[in-house]
Amino acid sequence: MTLQDHDLSALMRAEHQDPFSVLGMHSRPDGLAVHALLPGAEWVELIDQASGEARATLQRAAGSVVFGIVLPAQDAFSYQLRVHWAAGPVQLLEDPYRFPLVLQEMDLWLLAEGTHLRPFECLGAHLRSMEGVAGASFTVWAPNAKRVSVVGSFNQWDGRRHPMRLRRECGVWEIFIPHVAQGDLYKFEILGATGQIAVKADPFAFHAQLRPDTASVVYPLPPRLPMREDRAAANAFGQPLSIYEVHLGSWRKADGWRWLSYRELADTLVPYAKDMGFTHLELLPVSEHPFDGSWGYQPLGLFAPTSRFGTPEDFRYLVEAAHDAGLGVILDWVPAHFPSDAHGLAEFDGTHLYEYADPKEGFHQDWNTLIYNFGRTEVRNFLVGNALYWLERYGVDGLRVDAVASMLYRDYSRQEGQWIPNKHGGRENLEAIEFLRRMNHTVGTERPGAITLAEESTAFPGVSRPPSADLQSGGLGFHYKWNMGWMHDTLKYAALDPVHRRHHQNQLTFGLMYAFTENFVLPLSHDEVVHGKGSLLGKMAGDDWQRFANLRALYGFMWAYPGKKLLFMGGELAQPTEWADGGELPWALEQQSAHQGVQRLVRDLNRVYRDFPALHQQDVQSGGFGWIAHEDAAQSVVAFARYGFGGDTAVVVCNFTPVPRHGYRIGVPQAGAWRELINTDYAVYGGSGVGNGELSTEAVAAHQHAQSLVLSLPPLACLVLTRMVA
Repeated sequence: MTLQDHDLSALMRAEHQDPFSVLGMHSRPDGLAVHALLPGAEWVELIDQASGEARATLQRAAGSVVFGIVLPAQDAFSYQLRVHWAAGPVQLLEDPYRFPLVLQEMDLWLLAEGTHLRPFECLGAHLRSMEGVAGASFTVWAPNAKRVSVVGSFNQWDGRRHPMRLRRECGVWEIFIPHVAQGDLYKFEILGATGQIAVKADPFAFHAQLRPDTASVVYPLPPRLPMREDRAAANAFGQPLSIYEVHLGSWRKADGWRWLSYRELADTLVPYAKDMGFTHLELLPVSEHPFDGSWGYQPLGLFAPTSRFGTPEDFRYLVEAAHDAGLGVILDWVPAHFPSDAHGLAEFDGTHLYEYADPKEGFHQDWNTLIYNFGRTEVRNFLVGNALYWLERYGVDGLRVDAVASMLYRDYSRQEGQWIPNKHGGRENLEAIEFLRRMNHTVGTERPGAITLAEESTAFPGVSRPPSADLQSGGLGFHYKWNMGWMHDTLKYAALDPVHRRHHQNQLTFGLMYAFTENFVLPLSHDEVVHGKGSLLGKMAGDDWQRFANLRALYGFMWAYPGKKLLFMGGELAQPTEWADGGELPWALEQQSAHQGVQRLVRDLNRVYRDFPALHQQDVQSGGFGWIAHEDAAQSVVAFARYGFGGDTAVVVCNFTPVPRHGYRIGVPQAGAWRELINTDYAVYGGSGVGNGELSTEAVAAHQHAQSLVLSLPPLACLVLTRMVA
């Protein structure tokens, strides 16, 4: 065997920069050389694949685990290695170093350019056959690494066994390893730029071990799913959108302690949400994450549905079950930051590869996490590709992007001197803005019918407006933005003693000053019922009766107000305590009349919202709303009309005091007979039963309308009225 000493030494140290140049079969001036690195082998035979006969015995290099031989000059031939292990059976192995390149030229070009729409199709671990041999190809972006090896359950986690080839055009390392099968565990052992060795999970892994284990799992790329026509139609702006936000781990437990699997959730959560009348489920992040207490908002395995609840096929089953039941599925998606766990993306190749290098840009002080370097094309490509992956490969309807405000501003939650201005000296993160525009543009062009929603808490303009054609100006391109201003103002108002509400009427009315500047979702989310904030019921003012009445009135006001709807699980039960992620919802409340009444109200609100176009068709258009009365602060009454297309009309009247108001005249836009669609004070909801039978307009002008109704306004209640059509 003739290997140069420096090659042999580098192989033994697992530091060889180009193992494919010395391992495998190579024609040389002195003959046909074959070399293999096989720690644990006693001796190795070279087998002619065509005849099945041994052609030679490879010789071990002294003091090493490298075996080799130089045959007389001849043409290269297909071969295998018969390995006699010191401990274990004899194996007939394919040599990874005899196979051709993995990445194709177009993939290389697009990866280098940062414009590969679907990088997950070529990066990561992919089950495949090469030259008729089954195995898996492995590729990983680590441009500054000195050496990268695949380690796993198939090679005793030995970094010397499978060092990879560097494709310098794009900084990606690759290898095809025969015999690797679905379910095998693996990681990448990386000799970093500074000489330190790190063992990293695959950023593109399609499946991963359950924490505390951290290995990636070889798994098939899920097949691509076309956008269902019924789902695209249901996601349109003019359709009802009522979202049930769910943390899968604590919605319900099996036997009081065990997580439900994805398939069990398909059999329980899906029919429950459908029965409650919601149109969509929104799942707190399902990407693999190491820490339960992060609720998924600190993910590391962006392409792997968490194994807490089952396999990728099981998750896909849940999504399909929801679709078959007429429910959409929205995923919370976290491109803003990632945790610094050693097996993750932090200093991936010994450099700040995925994150900004300067802590003033790259470290999130609120969450002790790292911030993606949005200025790096490969990082943007990684994230945009991930968005498309969930939409195309699991068929989800949309993505709710978390913590958008933290992405938009370089000084977000930072003191003076602790942030770096942009190139213009401003506070906006121009790279993040470009990334968000590109992500939304890609979703819109590649997956029409899907939607994106932004959790954005500032007055940044145009969040849900389209960007310019070159993505350099205009809006961010989201379909919807969470209306955090409405949420804060409305909850503050509901927490006030009714006697003081007359001084705070603007908290109910101010939101209409900007209600149509964006396409809004009204969120009563998980963020409002954790960290000592109490439950929604607990925020309400008054004694027990008043708190339940206040909550019912709040829900009535919300469902009638312009904008799509979102309610976190437990809100429909009037849960008295704040959410605890380690437990489950207090389902026993369903047997208590007051809580049962709120649950029934939410079901009815969803039904009315869905079935009456005036309440949803123009949710995001100013033509869908008109004030009737907002000036009656003294009695804490507001009234407004909602309009659909074709003359559909609803009138909403809310009384936010515990005093019934009989003989209350309200102008209405149309003459005729009217009836109650919703009265949150109905006895079946736990109310006092004050209400109105069939109503007829009187030819008495009021509130700039030629006709009016005389109503009995129930205490702490919301009425939704519609005109009766013969």
